[in-house]
Amino acid sequence: MAQQTLTPENSVLLIIDIQPRLLAAQPKGEKILKNTKKLASAARLLNIKTIVTEQYPQGLGNTDETLKVELPADTQTFEKKCFNCLEQPELKEYLNSLGKKQIILCGVETHICVHQTATALINEGFEVHIIEDACGSRDKFEHKLGLKRMMNDGTIPSSVEIALFELLKSASHPKFKEIQSLIK
Repeated sequence: MAQQTLTPENSVLLIIDIQPRLLAAQPKGEKILKNTKKLASAARLLNIKTIVTEQYPQGLGNTDETLKVELPADTQTFEKKCFNCLEQPELKEYLNSLGKKQIILCGVETHICVHQTATALINEGFEVHIIEDACGSRDKFEHKLGLKRMMNDGTIPSSVEIALFELLKSASHPKFKEIQSLIK
């Protein structure tokens, strides 16, 4: 499959496990949260469907409250215990029902849930754009290795700024100033 630049019409934002207890264990937890909030705000402004997962919320808590307020109103949240999000049948069914093929993927931990989900998405025929500056692992080596494995599996390396400007395509986009303000 030829890789394409992101388009709002064909994209889904998938946010994996941005929960306070997991973020607290990340060396760059605050940066991951900040960048994920930018993606969520952009998704809201550009009408991009958004999916959030929560790994074992009974023990790890729910999605960060400051992120929740940035999410699009129709965001779907799925609890899970599996590392690969597609092993959650309701999530996989919902994702497939959207009929979109580009996944903007971010979250924690890079080498576990993000990696396993990215690989499964690619195997299902999705084009996965991994937002490296909105992903993290407790250990720097594991984070780098997780990214390397995902690239070898066929993900498209990206960042918050790359993704946002791909979605806009032009400074003449009606939401350009609002999106640009997210990264200033």
